[in-house]
Amino acid sequence: MFELSQLRCFVAVAEELHFGRAAQRLNMTQPPLSRQIQILERVLDVTLLERSNRAVRLTPAGQRFLVDARHLLKLAESAAVLARRMASGKAGSINIGFTATSAYSYVPALVAACRRELPDIEISLKEMVSSDQLKRLDSGEIDIGLLRPPIPRGSLDAFRVTAEPLVAALPSDHPLAQAAELRLEDLASEPFIMYEPYEARYFHDLLVELFSRASLVPNYVQHLAQIHSILAMVHSGVGVALVPETATNLRFSGVVLRPVVMQWQRPAELFFVRRGDNDNPLLPVVAGIARGLAAQAGSIQSMDRSIQ
Repeated sequence: MFELSQLRCFVAVAEELHFGRAAQRLNMTQPPLSRQIQILERVLDVTLLERSNRAVRLTPAGQRFLVDARHLLKLAESAAVLARRMASGKAGSINIGFTATSAYSYVPALVAACRRELPDIEISLKEMVSSDQLKRLDSGEIDIGLLRPPIPRGSLDAFRVTAEPLVAALPSDHPLAQAAELRLEDLASEPFIMYEPYEARYFHDLLVELFSRASLVPNYVQHLAQIHSILAMVHSGVGVALVPETATNLRFSGVVLRPVVMQWQRPAELFFVRRGDNDNPLLPVVAGIARGLAAQAGSIQSMDRSIQ
């Protein structure tokens, strides 16, 4: 089998049609250059160049082989460049899991930032609940999870990327919709649309704790998992709800969102989670981008941690 060095020698001679100039171009002397061409012709069992005292010409076989030789050299160089880029975390592929609500704001921002800084990478996005993300992280099916706490102790590295307040969602024609801000007591006295205890466990447990600490017992009229479904029911007049502030990005018609004053309030948190033993070279780079976005939003303060 021929070698890439022999292809480079052949291409140089074929383009210069002169052994002396080709040798100078390759920073070598003429005799070893001639030997490389002879070895290549023996390996191929074909004459590529017609030589005379006055000129060097390509044979028909040499003309055809020149096209393929250039292509092979280009592929080899591209492969080398890609390998170096992958090793440095500038190319390759990465699988990211995310919750539905994170797609309202943070996920698009992260993907856009990665596209700007890492234009050659392939990003595969998989929407799933937090518990499924933890399972897929453990099995290696995803490299990154964008998920809600709690995060189990183990071999996971995690840092918080968003922390947003909950806001009240009301029909636009509701009397409370005229207020600049509301109290938790205002919502507890209204028909209330609650989150499913299993499919939306994080938000369900968060609201249960909020109402419990305020000694309030809301009138739950529906239990739903998806925020857009909750907003649709709010729009229909079924009841009011508490949703994360990023729901404003949905611009749901017929629904207004108002801040809520609470004595005790815990923000809705989203964490960037990865396995500590995942050796995908892209992970540190994407994690750096995620940290940058979190720092801009002020969400990473005092929450950066490694879970051991």
